[in-house]
Amino acid sequence: MEQSPLIEIGLPVALFVIMVGIGLTLTAADFRREARHPRGVTVGAAAQLLIMPLLGFAIAALLGLPPAIAVGLVIAAACPGGTSSNLIAYLARANVALSIVLTVIASIVTIATLPLFVNLAMRWQPAASDVAVRVPVGRTVVLLIGIILVPVAIGMAVRRRTPERAAALERTVSLFGAVVLLALIVGIALSVRDEFWELLASAGPAALLLNLGGVGVGYLIAAAVGLQAADRLTLGVELGVKNTTLGILIAINIIGSETMAVPPAVYGLLMYLSAAALVAYGRSAARRRVEEPAAI
Repeated sequence: MEQSPLIEIGLPVALFVIMVGIGLTLTAADFRREARHPRGVTVGAAAQLLIMPLLGFAIAALLGLPPAIAVGLVIAAACPGGTSSNLIAYLARANVALSIVLTVIASIVTIATLPLFVNLAMRWQPAASDVAVRVPVGRTVVLLIGIILVPVAIGMAVRRRTPERAAALERTVSLFGAVVLLALIVGIALSVRDEFWELLASAGPAALLLNLGGVGVGYLIAAAVGLQAADRLTLGVELGVKNTTLGILIAINIIGSETMAVPPAVYGLLMYLSAAALVAYGRSAARRRVEEPAAI
């Protein structure tokens, strides 16, 4: 189950450009606001790092999945949100600053929590594997710095110096982001076309339940603590759109099981379909928020 060149090479480059564009929409005040009101970060990180892996265990047990597929589902559930979640939050007109903060925190803490939950899953399903799991720390840190923090800082610097140019560039990057999202859906589908139906049959229902469950948990837990609409959407995106590339790397490169890589791979395809729906919903809600004051 090899990554296509579109995903392996093109995606990081495209995401770097997109993250520069996201930075064009942000100011330091956005991040200071999240620091002053950390409720969204706190509940979002707790849900991402604790509730999602437990949901993965529950779905695997409920569906009676085979051992390797069950562990693979927990791997997918324990993965953090990635830069793709920042793109979806941006396109959906959600709270991008909150999305970025959650991605960074979850990606760092995942270095400890992902091995914990995956090793627990393999003890639960001893027939799956006896390999101890460790997240590649260096690669994770480099990814955070190179594809999230640096390009966002570049975009914010451009906005601070030339706000008019930033506004013009942001519209172009927004269109580019939509094109990249469509290319991801098509590219991932093509990369697994020979195994598409087999993958869907073995892990599709479980991956879909996990994805929709993540979106629902994120939205509901945000509503329960009184977060605003944009923040509720952001938590839904962060819990539903995951860094499944990390999950595939853990399954194949560290554990040595292609079967365990099936749930993260299937999740990586299905999550973009739900993400497209979240983008449509978020943009529609944003238009209504703009039109309502004008109608009063």
